[in-house]
Amino acid sequence: MRLKVTKYWEYCCKSNLEVANWKELKEEFTRILTANNPHAPQNIVRYSFKEGTYKLIGFVDQLAVHFSQVGNLIPKDSDEGRRQHYLDELAAGSQESAKVVISETEILEEEEEPKEAEAGSQTDVPAAEAPEKMAEEESMTPKQPKEQKLTNKFNFSERASQTFNNPLRDRECQMEPPPRANFSATANQWEIYDAYIEELEKQEKTKEKEKTKTPVAKKMGKMAMRKMTSMESQSDDITKVAQAAKIVERMVNQNTYDDVAQDFKYYEDAADEYRDQEGTLLPLWKFQNDKAKRLAVTALCWDCPITAALFPEADDFMKQSRGVLLFYSMKNPSFPEYTFSSESGILCLDVHVDHPYLVVVGHYDGNVAIYNLKKPYSQPSFRSSAKCGKHTDPVWQVKWQKDDMDHNLNFFSVSSDGRIVSWTLVKSELVHTDVIKLKVEDSVTKGLEDLQIHTVGCGTAFDFHKEIDYLFLVGTEEGRIYKCSKSYSSRFLSTYDAHSMAVDAVSWNPYHTKVFMSCSSDWTVKIWDHTINTPMFIYDLNSAVGDVAWAPYSSTVFAAVTTNGKTHVFDLSIDKYEAICNQPVVAQKKNKLTHVQFNPIHPIIIVGDDRGHVTCLKLSPNLRKMPKEKKGQEVQKGPAVEIAKLDKLLNLVREVKPKT
Repeated sequence: MRLKVTKYWEYCCKSNLEVANWKELKEEFTRILTANNPHAPQNIVRYSFKEGTYKLIGFVDQLAVHFSQVGNLIPKDSDEGRRQHYLDELAAGSQESAKVVISETEILEEEEEPKEAEAGSQTDVPAAEAPEKMAEEESMTPKQPKEQKLTNKFNFSERASQTFNNPLRDRECQMEPPPRANFSATANQWEIYDAYIEELEKQEKTKEKEKTKTPVAKKMGKMAMRKMTSMESQSDDITKVAQAAKIVERMVNQNTYDDVAQDFKYYEDAADEYRDQEGTLLPLWKFQNDKAKRLAVTALCWDCPITAALFPEADDFMKQSRGVLLFYSMKNPSFPEYTFSSESGILCLDVHVDHPYLVVVGHYDGNVAIYNLKKPYSQPSFRSSAKCGKHTDPVWQVKWQKDDMDHNLNFFSVSSDGRIVSWTLVKSELVHTDVIKLKVEDSVTKGLEDLQIHTVGCGTAFDFHKEIDYLFLVGTEEGRIYKCSKSYSSRFLSTYDAHSMAVDAVSWNPYHTKVFMSCSSDWTVKIWDHTINTPMFIYDLNSAVGDVAWAPYSSTVFAAVTTNGKTHVFDLSIDKYEAICNQPVVAQKKNKLTHVQFNPIHPIIIVGDDRGHVTCLKLSPNLRKMPKEKKGQEVQKGPAVEIAKLDKLLNLVREVKPKT
């Protein structure tokens, strides 16, 4: 929109004024009117969440509202308009008629006041005429019409409601304060001096140990220290979250193996009721690790909730190269809790009863070593050497024993070199003592100058009596079992011609003090009374027997594993002749079972094979039957009951043997 403004000035004709130039007077000035608001700000900045920065707004609203009112228009000719017009007229007419009636009543009242004074003597108006006058007055007043509610769908009625607010509640929890202890000490001159002296003694001892080491050992020690320092520098950040990561890993594994955990706790095979006292084994967990590939399980042991398994080389027994010691937990079956590697194969192990973190192992090269789980190093804390009496042949079994008179830790070992050695941990060294040397009886050969040479027996297994501390049994490769004493090193207490092949395991009964069991590669399992030189029970399992184990809950239940992949469970109180469970655990052609162990608390067993796998199995109810309750009698439990149960079976066998 353009507006042309013309300046035209009219000057009066005066003599003193000069007339301006007409071109200047007729000059046009053009102004353009726009809709832009001159007061609108041009520098508004707002934050952009997309780009994460403040940006200048290019478009500014130029509209300025000075007045606004919300309303609506209805055409007069429409029905709604006519209704509203009619209602307005009625309302106006009623107001005017009401004003007229009020004015008339006021005039009448003024006229009646003097009349009432004059009509004092006159008779009163009849009472019947009063309601007629009231009716006439009501007919004179116009009636207000009732407002009709119009149904308008555009009508809006605002309604509000208030909800009921719940009362506020305060919850408080009071925690027990952490325990506190006040410690105070004074650092005197002599205390500082003693501390320095101890440190100097430690340094001197370390220097002496380094001097005794060979150059090769020193190089290996330096390399190990370098590796340890590099690993420590790398794992500084990992160790900070190691405990939390361990807990999270266990939680994940518990969710992964939740079905197995539920079966372990609650599942009982109901089909045992229809099997005529036969039982089954339910597979639970399977423990395996990449480091144990192509290795065989040579020993198993329960350490509270943790399973320990060892794996020496299995491809060629004469070419041993390495061994692995693995500790598993049932809370995390996918990965071991601890892992220890060794240069020589590990053939046996035992966990200390009072100190579960101490584990003793026997190596293929004849050494024995003690691992400490509290120290996260891969090397053993204590190890034998050629100077301190190591075995010259593989160590087949080790066993912790009671501490000696000076409260030093003590364990025994048996080896193929025929020596049974007692090892004592004195300070930081292993001190050995030869308890007995195995010699094959009636096998004396004459050497040069008529010297008598005794053939050395090769020990393969041994077990100590549960009550008589000095008594123990030793099994040999020749198939004989010797009953020995710690007090006599020159002769045996008794000799049993047990098997025709090597004895693989010997085990005392946990309840009965006279009974022990043995197994061999000649396919047999035999149960003995150590006071009698002939076996009480003989079982042929049609395959080489790798290991046997007594059940901790019964004196008559035991398990055996064979090289054809089967696990056999016997209960002498139910069947004296055959196993009540013969179940394959691995494929017959591929894997061979090597060892078996009962859990001391739960009704489960673990079985190891020659492929490095450990399988956990649950015993069905028929395999762990307890005495039934009789009416009016309490069920007797305890060691005395178990001893009597086994004694009853042994007496039956003793009666039959003399007759035959």
